[in-house]
Amino acid sequence: MQQVIRLARLAAALPMAVASLALFALMVLTFCDVVLRSALNAPIEAATELTRIAIAIVVFSALPILSAREEHIAVDLADGLFDRLHIARLRDGFVNLICGVMLYWPAQRVVVLAERGRSYGDMTEYLSIPTFYVEYFIAIMTFLSALVLIIKGLLHWFAPRALETLHD
Repeated sequence: MQQVIRLARLAAALPMAVASLALFALMVLTFCDVVLRSALNAPIEAATELTRIAIAIVVFSALPILSAREEHIAVDLADGLFDRLHIARLRDGFVNLICGVMLYWPAQRVVVLAERGRSYGDMTEYLSIPTFYVEYFIAIMTFLSALVLIIKGLLHWFAPRALETLHD
């Protein structure tokens, strides 16, 4: 089990490194765009499309990791009730499973859109970057998030101790 946990942590490092690099590039791009726009009245023409791509990379790279760590934004209005009834684990498993299953539909729709963009030859305006690359990346990370949520849901029900070791 320790080897699986070690492998999972190693696998989580890659998407977070990609998100970190994209965020750093976005910072540098924004800084340069503001300086060039203000000082020389010469903005970076492709800043909008690069920002859009970088935001997609940051958000969707982090999505499976946030799902695995259960670091989503949550409103816990009913947690006291679930804790008193000792069914929080069942609720968490159910919520993770349902969310994982529901993520299949948007991921599948993004694949359809990516394939349509690829067949039409859709490209970004200034740099002519094919849009389907980013769309496929979004689909893959959404499918991965769905898989992570389904596994987490099953672990809540059938191996809650494994979850405790993951969070250590």
